[in-house]
Amino acid sequence: MRGEPGPQRLRKSLGLFDVFAISTGAMFSSGFFLLPGLAAALTGPSVALAYLVASLFILPAMFSVAELATAMPRAGGAYYFLDRALGPVMGTVGGLGTWLALVLKSAFALVGMGAYLALYVKVPIEPLAVGLTLAFMVLNVVGAKETSALQRILVVTLLTVLAFFLLQGVSEIFSRGVGEVARDQFTPFFAMGFTGFMGAAGFVFVSYAGLTKVASVAEEIRNPDRNIPLGMVLSLATATLVYSVGVYIIVAVLPMDQLRSDLTPVATAAGAFFDWLPAGVGVLLVVVAAVAAFASTGNAGILSASRYPLAMARDRLVPQSFERLGRFGTPTFSIVATATLMAVAILLLDVASIAKLASAFQLLLFALLNLAVVIMREAKIDGYDPGYRSPFYPWMQIAGFVAPFWLIAEMGQMAILFTLGLVGVTLAWYFRYAQPRVERSGAIFHTFARWGSLRYEGLDLELRGIVKEKGLRGEDPFEELVARAPVLELPDGSPLSTLLSRAADRLSGSAGIPAPDLVRRFRAEVEGGFLPVGRGTAIPHLRIEGIDQPLLLLARCRNGLRFLESTGEPSLREKLAEVRAIFFLLSPQDDPGQHLRILGHLAAVIEGEDFLGRWTAADDEAELKGALLQDDRWIRLRVGQGVGEAWGGKTLKELGLPEGVLVALVRRNGDAFVPRAGTVLTPGDHLTLIGDPKALREVKSRVPRDQKTDQRTAAV
Repeated sequence: MRGEPGPQRLRKSLGLFDVFAISTGAMFSSGFFLLPGLAAALTGPSVALAYLVASLFILPAMFSVAELATAMPRAGGAYYFLDRALGPVMGTVGGLGTWLALVLKSAFALVGMGAYLALYVKVPIEPLAVGLTLAFMVLNVVGAKETSALQRILVVTLLTVLAFFLLQGVSEIFSRGVGEVARDQFTPFFAMGFTGFMGAAGFVFVSYAGLTKVASVAEEIRNPDRNIPLGMVLSLATATLVYSVGVYIIVAVLPMDQLRSDLTPVATAAGAFFDWLPAGVGVLLVVVAAVAAFASTGNAGILSASRYPLAMARDRLVPQSFERLGRFGTPTFSIVATATLMAVAILLLDVASIAKLASAFQLLLFALLNLAVVIMREAKIDGYDPGYRSPFYPWMQIAGFVAPFWLIAEMGQMAILFTLGLVGVTLAWYFRYAQPRVERSGAIFHTFARWGSLRYEGLDLELRGIVKEKGLRGEDPFEELVARAPVLELPDGSPLSTLLSRAADRLSGSAGIPAPDLVRRFRAEVEGGFLPVGRGTAIPHLRIEGIDQPLLLLARCRNGLRFLESTGEPSLREKLAEVRAIFFLLSPQDDPGQHLRILGHLAAVIEGEDFLGRWTAADDEAELKGALLQDDRWIRLRVGQGVGEAWGGKTLKELGLPEGVLVALVRRNGDAFVPRAGTVLTPGDHLTLIGDPKALREVKSRVPRDQKTDQRTAAV
């Protein structure tokens, strides 16, 4: 609703390595340090291949989550995606169910380290797990950046030890002879047949389930279009390598009868080939890695789980106290509630058994997330603009929807009953508490025309806002758009009708639309109240059929516009009277995402504290355009004496400018024009160059310091 303040946004403090660390840390714990022996009991020596096959099962969910997270980088991850795609009922099931499942699995991770610690020292596991939970809670309250810093340390420690383990293990296999090891340790390979092998693959699939949990902190990730998919791919590649090669080494060095009943298989394997180290050092290293793995899973669990009630509180599905941010800019109440629930689970429940049952719910969630991608794409919502799109659509999503149900069936009756019970509890919460408080529907109602009356138009507006907020992509030609934009200087107090008429005259030729039609369409925006106005600026914008690239026109009226007609509401007329900067944007009809991104970037520039002052004070067209560009993305040069003396008489294409630099404007004898590749330069020309900051610095390095005329102008 207009006028209501939006929810407080979390700080974007996480980069690519943080995404990698959170995803990786959420996977390595029981999957590698506890499960290999149990999985070997199901399939025999083929258990290493089972881990590799299981990694393929997670691909549809990974690709789908990457797409959804780059389209909707909001706290809550799976909850937010399901709510916006399938509606608040499924959002509640996904949000509350995932929160509870994550709490149980994170609690299990902290308890699970006891098996490895017991190799060296007897400690009270439950009090230790509760203490670690409280410590991680405090760290999460202080900030996601600080939490991720610990996560990086834990993951680097873990991977360093595991790399040492893998290298030494491979060396041991080669020293024994690959053929001999294969004959003695891997025969028969499929000891329990194909059914047993696929059962083991389904059993160890949960080892990869933590991969997608990083989506719950998508709101806090810088450049999500790049960092989320790349971080997840790197994390999955790392986990697959360690799981497959590591388990292969374990099978190669341990008798199968011993492995089937071993709850610390990595430590046992290390003891078999780290005999060249001082007594017990090899096993100690593995214990350190195991503790780091379990701790990182617990830490990442609190970080990601706490974002689910935060996101649901924003949508009124749980009490609003969960969405409040504390003095450190983190969801304090949500973090404390998550950690408290973990501590209660550790003290009162058999978290090992329940966490395994909760894995079935994770599989159900993966199926729904694949369905969500199909719904969002088929809804044809303009604001759905993912920075990464899943390959092999829709076959990838169909496979990702079907496979989890088969895996759930493989997990047995108790897992199915637990999942149904958890779904029942979340549905009861929705109908008892949340339903009276929400009026939204998901994108599914945009997809099926026969349900069109139930479309929720607010969803499109919300997604449009997200696209604007994310800003430009690398392929968006914003600098070029500004460079070729015509400029109108309007006399003080010019009427709106004059502005629209002159702008339409300048744009009609390039847009292929008669000027009167453009005037009519721009006026409809004004009269409909859709014209963005604020901070002395306005951005009339349209999407046009038949053009293949965006068009921009800049207009300035130093002391504001005025109305000669009674168009618009009085409040709008008052705002327009203060407008000094007007940007007319036309974009291709078939690329709504780029249109929204350019609009969002223009809005971000306008909101800068010094923009309007720079715009009003600009002496010429180059400085007007410079007000829209970051200072490090444009410079002005003068063709004259010195290192650039040879530029006189040359065409632009003969200058040999670095790639990524464009001569946007030439000012000659008081006139300014946009040059072409064949434009010949003459001494005294003032050039405005735009482009990549690094390339512009290379150009500036050719300019002698004693010939600088001001901060942005140099004689060349």
